[in-house]
Amino acid sequence: MWIFNRSNGASGFSYSSTAEQVTHEIDGSGLTAIVTGASSGIGAETSRVLALRGVHVIMAVRNIAAGKDVKEAIVKEIPAAKVDIMELDLSSLASVRKFAADFISSGRSLNMLINNAGVVGIPFMLSKDNIELQFATNHLGHFLLTNLLLDKMKETTCKTKREGRIVNVSSVAYCMFRYREGIRFGKINDPKSYCSFWAYGQSKLANILHTCELTRRLQEEGVEITANSLHPGTITTNMFRHLGFFDGLVSKFGRFIFKNVQQGASTTCYVALHPQLKGISGEYFCDNNLATTTAIARDVDLAKRLWDFSMDLVK
Repeated sequence: MWIFNRSNGASGFSYSSTAEQVTHEIDGSGLTAIVTGASSGIGAETSRVLALRGVHVIMAVRNIAAGKDVKEAIVKEIPAAKVDIMELDLSSLASVRKFAADFISSGRSLNMLINNAGVVGIPFMLSKDNIELQFATNHLGHFLLTNLLLDKMKETTCKTKREGRIVNVSSVAYCMFRYREGIRFGKINDPKSYCSFWAYGQSKLANILHTCELTRRLQEEGVEITANSLHPGTITTNMFRHLGFFDGLVSKFGRFIFKNVQQGASTTCYVALHPQLKGISGEYFCDNNLATTTAIARDVDLAKRLWDFSMDLVK
């Protein structure tokens, strides 16, 4: 959507709507949500607003100290908030497995999984598992986390008779900055042809394709769990810190042309919590409204191939 389009869409909300506005009067009591990347930016604001609506929020963070600061701020503002912190490094498959095992052993229910964490525009690096870091963090870690927690979500849905929701935070960058072939299955770790912007777009395309194939599988099983992806908007957060001159421009002029954090977290909160979306799955949202994707993001065969490729990498 054009960044200056502030008019309300079919949902009744718009580019300018905040997370508090799109969840106004929604009661999330009795729900439990995991929010990855919850120690800053839209992850922190998503956690705050969900807690404000009565959701028990599990903040999955790499930086525990930063996570504690966010939790303290939430609880200070909302004394009745239910917020817990758990350590999670999405670039490490071992960390993802430990997080999932610890969460499952805690006996908690799980109604919502919000795959929000991400890195953008970083120089070429390999993860601890020798996988290009943007692909490893933005897609593969969330792919594994979702698979490991899916049975817990199914169990919760069965017990509570309340719909489960999986939310993948993607980006419009999937169609603006990406490799021609979409997913470079044979060159994920190729440093010679690596482009930080395109690698980011590749990982964000993977988020959408993951959502589509996951939806197909959930619907095939007849499970009452939805999966949707979204573009949060361009937001003035520390996500741009690796982009040099561009980071400087964002810091100086971003507040005039980009969303603030309250607006940036709105589509995530809308997709995670709003009753308008009951039963809606496999879709892509932007500015708190249903949006269209390009053909490559709707490629069923590519989505299946990515799923199989990802399964091989996490084995």
